[in-house]
Amino acid sequence: MDDWTAEDLGRRALELELMDERQLNAVWADFGTRDVPLDDFSAALVRREFLTNFQLERLLRGESHGFFYGDYKVLYLVGSGTFARVYRGVHRQTGRVVAVKVLRRRYTDDPVKSDLFMREGEMGTLLRHPAIVPIYEVRKERRLLFMVMEFVEGRDLRRFVKVRGKLAPEEALRIMLDIAGGLSYAFEKGVCHRDMKMSNVLVATAGRAKLVDFGLAAIAGGMSESEMADLENPRTIDYAGLERATGVRKDDKRSDIFFAGCIFYNMLTGVPALAETRERSQRLAVSRYQNIKPILELEPDLPRPLVQICNRAMEFRPDKRYSTPNELYTDLKLLQRKLDAGGWDEEPTAESSASPKKALSRSEEGVDRTVMVVESNVKIQDMLREPLKKCGYRVLVISNPDRAISRFDDDPKAADCVIFSTIELGFAGLDAFNQFQADEKTRAIPAMLLVAEKQKKFAQQAKLDPLHVAVAMPLSMKKLRAWLLKTLASKV
Repeated sequence: MDDWTAEDLGRRALELELMDERQLNAVWADFGTRDVPLDDFSAALVRREFLTNFQLERLLRGESHGFFYGDYKVLYLVGSGTFARVYRGVHRQTGRVVAVKVLRRRYTDDPVKSDLFMREGEMGTLLRHPAIVPIYEVRKERRLLFMVMEFVEGRDLRRFVKVRGKLAPEEALRIMLDIAGGLSYAFEKGVCHRDMKMSNVLVATAGRAKLVDFGLAAIAGGMSESEMADLENPRTIDYAGLERATGVRKDDKRSDIFFAGCIFYNMLTGVPALAETRERSQRLAVSRYQNIKPILELEPDLPRPLVQICNRAMEFRPDKRYSTPNELYTDLKLLQRKLDAGGWDEEPTAESSASPKKALSRSEEGVDRTVMVVESNVKIQDMLREPLKKCGYRVLVISNPDRAISRFDDDPKAADCVIFSTIELGFAGLDAFNQFQADEKTRAIPAMLLVAEKQKKFAQQAKLDPLHVAVAMPLSMKKLRAWLLKTLASKV
C-alpha cells in the first residue's frame, strides 16, 4: 500500500499469521526504533527469512488471501499452467516443505475441470513409487480446490535438457529407467499417464527422475475425444493424433510408451522428436508421427543398443512398439546391467571391424586398456570419461564404491587402473581406495585418488605407494594421461 508505514506492514503480517510477535520484536530490536523506512523494514524481514519476497509483494499490494491453503503456508510461486498454479509451501506445525497445486479460481465452478482436478488428486494419493511424485492429500475448502504433494528440489526435464543441450547416453539411460519404472508401476495399478512430456518429468538435484501430473489419466476412458479437446491441453491433441493415425482406440496403453520414447529421443539429441507447432491440424497430421528424423542421423555415435530401445518405443505401428511399460523397463534395466558390467555390449559391424573408430585414429595410447572411474558426480564422470575414450581407453564408470570393489572379486582383470574420486563420494571414496590398496587381489593394480581442494585431509589419510597416488583437483588431462602411460607401461 502506498501510504503504509513499517508498523502497518508488521501489524498486517501478524494479523494474517505470517509472523509471530517474537519475530516482529526481534526486527524492531535490530533497528532500536520503530521509526524505520518501509523499504529498510521490508528488506530486514526478508533477510531474516521471516517473510519471502512473494509474501511481501502480496502484502504490499493489500492482498489478504492466498497465503494459506489448509495447514500450509505459501512461500512462493513455483509454476503456473493453464489450469493450476503450483506453490512451495510449508506445514505450519511440522515445518514439512511441500508443493501445493491450486486450481485456478475461474475453473472451480466448472464441474468438468473441478471434477478432473479432484480425481487427479485422489488418484495420486494411491500411487506410491520412487519415480512418481506422491500426492499427500486433496482438499476442497469453500471455493478453493488444492492438492498437497512432495516438493522436488530440481527442475523439469525440459529445462534440464535446454541448459545441457543434450545428455550423455549413460545419464539419459538412468533418467529413462526412472520414467519407465514409474509408468510400469502406474500401469500395474490400472493407470496410464496420458500426458507424457518433458515438463512432466522432474529431475531432482540427486539426479533421480520423477513423474508428475497424472491429470489426464483421470479421464482416460471417461470422456470423448471432443470433450478432451475442450480441455485445451495440447498433449490431448498429440495423443489423439497418434491414435487416429495408427487406428487404435483413444486410450491405448501403448501411447504413453511412444511419447516416453520421444522424451528419450530428446534427451539423447537435444532435439524434439515431433515437429513443434500450435496448429491443431498439423498436430493431428499423420506425417508428423511418421516422418521423425532417424536418431542416428542426428547422433551417429550413439550406442546401438540404446538406439534400438528408443526406436522400438517410438515405433509408429503399435504392434511393433513395446506392448507394456514393463517391457520397456526390462530392456532398459538389462542394458544398464551390461553398462555396469563394462560397456554397451555392442555387436561389431562390418564398418567397425574394417577400420578403427575415429577417436582411436588420433591416438591409440589406451587401446586394450580399461580405466575404471568410481564417482557418483555426473560432471566428474563426464570430465574423465570423454577425453579418456578419445585416447582409446575403455572407460567403466561405477557410482557405488562397494560395487566397484566387488567387480574385482568376480573378475581380477576388471580394469587395468582405477580412479577413485572423493568429490561427491567423500569418505566412501577414500575407504574404497584404501581397501583397494591393501587387498592382495588388487594391490598390484594402479589406482589414483582424486580429492577436491577442500578435501586435502583425505590425501593425508590415503594409503599411498608408487602405484597408488593421491591428486588434488583440478587435474589436467595431460597430467592424467602421463600418469596412465607411466603406470601402465608394463602392459604395452
